[in-house]
Amino acid sequence: MYDELFNRLAKSEFRSRFKLKEKDLKYIQDKGLDTIRSHAEDFIRTRIAPAVIPNDGKQTPMRNHPVFIAQHATATCCRKCISKWHHIPKGVELTKEQQEYIVNVIMEWITRQMGK
Repeated sequence: MYDELFNRLAKSEFRSRFKLKEKDLKYIQDKGLDTIRSHAEDFIRTRIAPAVIPNDGKQTPMRNHPVFIAQHATATCCRKCISKWHHIPKGVELTKEQQEYIVNVIMEWITRQMGK
């Protein structure tokens, strides 16, 4: 379902350099995918979904949680990247459906990383 998106992301030198490390994979294994999804839902709801984000472009760390790494890999790290890569406009609050789409993209990337 996300093959076209992931093919486009793979062509980006910046996006394609993000990979889950052994410690990230262990964290996912220890917590379970349901917990990781819950973390993703929370991060998207609080850091990405608002219409106005004072620190947009800087709200997602580059490490320390598998979801953060996935957000950079999938261009769901800030509203500017979401607008560019996913065609969801900035400046308006994300709908529940848009939030769910973003979480699904993140979880698909994580699942694919786990299979490698």
